[in-house]
Amino acid sequence: MFPTLQIGPLALQTPGLMLLLGVWLGLDLMERALRQNGVNAEPFYNLVFIGITAGLLGARLSFAAQNAAIFAQSPLSLFALNPGLLDPFGGLALGMLAAVVYARRKGLQIWQTLDGLTPLLAVLAVAGALAAAAAGTFFGMETSLPWAVDLWGAKRHPTQFYALGMALLNLNILGWQKRRGGLQPGELFRLFVLLTAFGWLLVEGFRGDSALLPGGWRLGQVLAWLLLLAAGKIRNKE
Repeated sequence: MFPTLQIGPLALQTPGLMLLLGVWLGLDLMERALRQNGVNAEPFYNLVFIGITAGLLGARLSFAAQNAAIFAQSPLSLFALNPGLLDPFGGLALGMLAAVVYARRKGLQIWQTLDGLTPLLAVLAVAGALAAAAAGTFFGMETSLPWAVDLWGAKRHPTQFYALGMALLNLNILGWQKRRGGLQPGELFRLFVLLTAFGWLLVEGFRGDSALLPGGWRLGQVLAWLLLLAAGKIRNKE
């Protein structure tokens, strides 16, 4: 919708700016929360660097796998700087996996570490929705509703803003829960997972560009159900 920001002769990619701003604000919020709890932030910065690097790789490879025919014709597109060619689900999966491996190698307590990263993840969810809105990706199905947006030659559900609304709501709920206190290790992160998965389930139902699995299942909703089940099993075991 607003893919570039023109500043004189310089054209900046707005989606990329949104993501960079999200990383900056998220790291600042993460460091403030860690400082309040008397925790050294340096290992978390290393963890974030590894997670973001792996996340970007996973997001590009996942997007390429879903659009194999296009990338087969233009393999160099794998290295394009276009953030619209990223799949957030694949990026989140590989980024989280790399972060968990690093945390284990460094002997970090897994639940305390995930709780410490939760403010960053919540802000990145907001930034990701803004980036999708700027790029015109994550677009909705055609609709005649009065709040439809003109995109790609049709009136569509503004799914990017549905996702933005859910992400902002989640961020506020997480902040409220943290201020209340009394949370056990891992509770803040599990709440983030539950809220995010619930948001995916809702928003995916309105998307017009969802990746589909055999049988017509939406990949985003399948992943969301898996996250909900995983969070529930962890809670039950405790």
